[in-house]
Amino acid sequence: MFGFMKKNKDLEALILELEMDASNNYKDNAQDDYRRLTARFDELKDSGSLNAKQVTHYGSIIDRFSEIMKNYTHADQGRKDIGTWG
Repeated sequence: MFGFMKKNKDLEALILELEMDASNNYKDNAQDDYRRLTARFDELKDSGSLNAKQVTHYGSIIDRFSEIMKNYTHADQGRKDIGTWG
């Protein structure tokens, strides 16, 4: 099995949830998903539950999401004054 890496079910589920919430523009949920993903990754990495390939693989996914999540807030949509319609 060349290049095979066993996937971590916990991290895969969290990534899927984050991707779905981000694609549906659920910004608060996506931010929470990202925090849960990074926390779980750190837990697994620190406990030695992930091998080197997994650390590299999931680390790169988290790096990609960190760039996406930098400015991923409701504030990036601009704020309309209360009582205005335009």
